[in-house]
Amino acid sequence: MPITHLLYLHGFRSSPQSAKAQKMAALMAAHHPAVRWWCPQLPPSPQCAMAMLEKGLADWPAGSMAVIGSSLGGFYATAVAERMGCKAVLLNPAVDPARDLVRYIGEQTTWQNPDEHFFFEARFVDELRALQAGPLTIPHHYLAIIAKGDEVLDWHEMAARYAGARLRMLEGGDHALSDFDAHLPAVLDFLGLA
Repeated sequence: MPITHLLYLHGFRSSPQSAKAQKMAALMAAHHPAVRWWCPQLPPSPQCAMAMLEKGLADWPAGSMAVIGSSLGGFYATAVAERMGCKAVLLNPAVDPARDLVRYIGEQTTWQNPDEHFFFEARFVDELRALQAGPLTIPHHYLAIIAKGDEVLDWHEMAARYAGARLRMLEGGDHALSDFDAHLPAVLDFLGLA
């Protein structure tokens, strides 16, 4: 079934202004204007982020929606895909953000706008822990693009977490997937939007 609704979830300290989100938004507007596109600014609280997503996705058709998530957004995308039973594309997805983000407790800025501040609270770590999805229910619903050159996350962990999914392992690369354009055909093909 063709995708009619597409959700994009940005990473930690990122925003809908990220290069990948902007690229996907432009591509959808130009080539798939009938597809409903949603790329929200996620609140710092994981619990609030998931509540916002649940509300926003309440009327989305699980059978024809998909989610793309980058880094922490990939962690959220997995939680959404497991709850909705939809397809997901994961871009260097965070596997254990509750462990990894402990050191970021305190005031943070966003990558796209250093003047924009938010506070990452200690309780958010527990909220992340509570959102951790179990083993993938339908592994073939997932495409994970994983860069071995990721300077932030361990590619071994990502590959193990998404074993059984469709994996696109990149020699080298970086956490931001600076060569995202090169992977767009695979992403669109997986989503049935090629």
